[in-house]
Amino acid sequence: RTYSGTETEGQLLNSFVQYFGDSLGRKIKRMPLIEETVLPEDSLLTLPVVIIGNGPSGICLSYLLSGYRPYLSPEAIHPNPILHTKLEEARHLSIVDQDLEYLSEGLEGRSSNPVAVLFDTLLHPDADFGYEYPPVLHWKLEQHNYIPHIVLGKGPPGGAWHSMEGSMLTISFGDWMELPGLSFKEWAASKRRNIKSDRVMPEEIACYYKHYVKVMGLQKNFRDNVYITSVSRLYREKDDDGRSHQNEDISTQHLEMEDGQKSLIKRNWEVRGYQRATDGTHVPFCLFAENVALATGTFDSPGRLQVEGEDFPFVLHSMSDFGAAISKGKLRGKADPVLIVGAGLTAADAVLCACNNNIPVVHVFRRRVTDTSLIFKQLPKKLYPEYHKVYHMMCTQSHTVDSNQHSAYTSFPEHNVLSFKPEMKCVLQSASGLKKILKFSVALVLIGSHPNLFFLKDQGHSIGHHSNQPITCKGNPIEIDPYTYECTKEANLFALGPLVGDNFVRFLKGGALGIARCLAVRQKKKHELIESGDGGGDGVP
Repeated sequence: RTYSGTETEGQLLNSFVQYFGDSLGRKIKRMPLIEETVLPEDSLLTLPVVIIGNGPSGICLSYLLSGYRPYLSPEAIHPNPILHTKLEEARHLSIVDQDLEYLSEGLEGRSSNPVAVLFDTLLHPDADFGYEYPPVLHWKLEQHNYIPHIVLGKGPPGGAWHSMEGSMLTISFGDWMELPGLSFKEWAASKRRNIKSDRVMPEEIACYYKHYVKVMGLQKNFRDNVYITSVSRLYREKDDDGRSHQNEDISTQHLEMEDGQKSLIKRNWEVRGYQRATDGTHVPFCLFAENVALATGTFDSPGRLQVEGEDFPFVLHSMSDFGAAISKGKLRGKADPVLIVGAGLTAADAVLCACNNNIPVVHVFRRRVTDTSLIFKQLPKKLYPEYHKVYHMMCTQSHTVDSNQHSAYTSFPEHNVLSFKPEMKCVLQSASGLKKILKFSVALVLIGSHPNLFFLKDQGHSIGHHSNQPITCKGNPIEIDPYTYECTKEANLFALGPLVGDNFVRFLKGGALGIARCLAVRQKKKHELIESGDGGGDGVP
């Protein structure tokens, strides 16, 4: 069954609940397997948008697709006079209905994506200069702008924030973690939560995101405990008379098969996976989407050293595993230190955690302590004293200093791990080539994480800036149109958040704005075609 413009939101969602609810298993067992290159004649359901990932990226996109629209507040004056003049020119229009390229022109910020910088400066004007100006936007719910969609996530709304180490403070201020329309400080005050500083614990943020979905009325679009196993293209043959079905998909692309005899049309996406039931059983599903938005973040696959012995059980790759080892008393009374590998904030969190639990630390990292690209160089000391404490130790408590003075912490700058040995020893190599063997109680490798896009063809390697290479947030993000966030190498596939280089919640909201505008424009074009009698009823193209 295909969504059409005459079908109400409620009917669509009810049919999806019926398909994806308790009776799902019975229906799916009767559903035939679908070949990847054939569009089924009787597709059970085609949604305009499927969002994969229910963290802040997916939540914010759902908020905009649900019809919430940002307008320039009547009393607002943006501190950037040029931008303010542009906003005044179309004050009667929502930001979603304006030219984002025009509004973004000339703006600078800490994101390489112009729409991300634009939306951030509208929500947090001049935040990077230390100002706390209020947003210049106010929000309206416009039901007629609703675009039917579903958000699929492994856990509750909030994504990876629910699994982060709960004792550590976030790197960003609480205000920068908030989503449109709900002040984090006001929410915290209403919940009688005692927020002692501008930075807050991940569990607070996770609770805020979960509450946000409820208070904004987005729950009907969210499904938890869902695991995606494949996202693939479907194709349809041309008619015998050679018509290309352009009335069914404005952005239709034609593909010639190798034998040159048949022409196929790129059509909808097939999304397969399973929902984990309360009793632990896996209930499979298959649905179809005209557009897919990737909002999975980058916490799926911890970075690995790719060295001998890294798979030993005493070599850990996450803070949660380290915290579990401490809470279970596995490191209590150990004479040998914990070996921590990495020079980022997560590694610094691990150092702080170990020190707070009186566990000696050996800290290994590849860079020089004077390297300007170290994250500590970018953090003000007054706001991040604990991280600067770690950085001070990295600089002053090196292995080159008398080790008896600093037995609780020793750093090894400019060292690489060559291998881990079964007797819980590690072979290090310095920049000069000198090798050293250290004994440890447990090793913790914290060198970043990467997205796991296994459900895409070739694990998504073909859609990055560098083809045929794994997608990474910094080195090889997904290549997108900077104003629509549509993948340049795959039509009707969108990406936002860390997948396109926006690690901070401040900036991922711009991706939701770009996608929402793109789909709204296409929906309007589609409706115009239908009204003129030239279009089909296939929803948002």
